[in-house]
Amino acid sequence: MSVLTYEQIISDLKKKIYRPIYFLMGDEPYFIDEISNYIEENILNEAEKAFNLTVVYGKDVDVPTIISLARRYPMMSNYQIVIVKEAQDIKNIDVSEIGKKPNPLLLYAQDPLDSTILVILYKGKKLEKNKKLYKAINQKGVIFESKKIYEDKIPAWIINQFKIYGKTIEPQAANLMAEYTGNNLASIVNEVNKINIFLENENHITTSYIEKLVGISKEFSISELIKAISQKNILQANKIVIHFTNNSKQYPIQQTITLLFDFFQKVLLYKDIQKLSDQEAAVKLGINVFFIKDYKNCSKNFSRQQIIDIISLLREYDLKSKGVNNNFEPHELLKELIFKIFHSVDVF
Repeated sequence: MSVLTYEQIISDLKKKIYRPIYFLMGDEPYFIDEISNYIEENILNEAEKAFNLTVVYGKDVDVPTIISLARRYPMMSNYQIVIVKEAQDIKNIDVSEIGKKPNPLLLYAQDPLDSTILVILYKGKKLEKNKKLYKAINQKGVIFESKKIYEDKIPAWIINQFKIYGKTIEPQAANLMAEYTGNNLASIVNEVNKINIFLENENHITTSYIEKLVGISKEFSISELIKAISQKNILQANKIVIHFTNNSKQYPIQQTITLLFDFFQKVLLYKDIQKLSDQEAAVKLGINVFFIKDYKNCSKNFSRQQIIDIISLLREYDLKSKGVNNNFEPHELLKELIFKIFHSVDVF
């Protein structure tokens, strides 16, 4: 069976196309939980759930127990559902043999019951494609790998979440919201739902709405830090950095470095495509055209070599933020980093 996307899996489930095994793995818990929750909430009615829905946790079961549950037949229903949460905690779940005997999950995957829907949540880990278990499950069921969305793609994901509700959101507002939530998709969905409740009759979400409802300030954001750097506005940049250091939990240094790194990499690319129209350049950079002016300013104010040096600097401070060759506190690191970025150009 071909690898299915999250959207394809949900679409099939809505069409009542069910597979005997769903092995949901990977680093992004949001999509794993959404698929599992949909199966748990929508396939069986309330009366059927009483006899045919079983939810167990990895710390409490072993592989033989799971297979024993999966081999039962449903009562007064076409299906029974067995959901195994935190399966990454189950010893030997991913091996071909247990004590010189075939893994019971492997044997079951080769010949599963059509009346059982076995859902395995394997968060933070993944099965290797060359394993027998992977091949067996993939042949009869569904293997879904849930990957983290890179932070630079989060604003676009936020825009799409509002589209689901028939609403639009300003690009700058989406960026501001992304900085607050990071790439925690569950947190983003919660904020989007909250905003839609408060702004039920509003079709366009502005930055001012995000500031009021989410409780963050446009003045002190990574987007504004990037703008200050691109304009060589050292006073404003330092003002933002001081705010970041006083609110380090909301503005973790690694997130700041990651977004700065992505920005300067794209500025370097912009150097080669700056003769294109704003719209064409934005498409090449994978950004909203609303933000192209920051890339223009930075390209104008920083030479190619300075940008290359800054990218190397960001790599160095990313390692330092993770404790490599560093004894400084994160807020001191950030101040030093911004100083060195400005020191690469003649601003003093």
